Amino acid sequence: MPAHFLATLPNFLAYLGTAIVLLVAFVAIYLYVTPYDEINLIRANNTAAAISLSGAILGFAMPIANVIAHSDTLLDLAVWGVIAGIVQLLAWMVARVALPRLKEAIAAGQVAPAVFVAALSLTVGLINAACMTY
Repeated sequence: MPAHFLATLPNFLAYLGTAIVLLVAFVAIYLYVTPYDEINLIRANNTAAAISLSGAILGFAMPIANVIAHSDTLLDLAVWGVIAGIVQLLAWMVARVALPRLKEAIAAGQVAPAVFVAALSLTVGLINAACMTY
């Protein structure tokens, strides 16, 4: 293994570990904030819950990946990660206002509202990631 890879391995592990901690924290908060139990719904084969949660996770991961690619410090990653999480939660709140029966729709397995939530999450994540490029 070339020396360059060994020299950069600690940074890789630090950024990967920080990103995973941010992702786990975001998912835990997202699951707490949403009014339905996505994990149990997914275990019950509810496609709508899987789609909406997947969109939120991907929408959060895009800005995290962008910050990793462009940041200088782990502190940058942590701060922008918190901001990315807040923006994703705000996007979900917008979806909740736009679709007042979202809780019931997701619990009932209705795919159309879930696709809307996932698309909104991905779109917001993409815009969020672009805004974090400096």
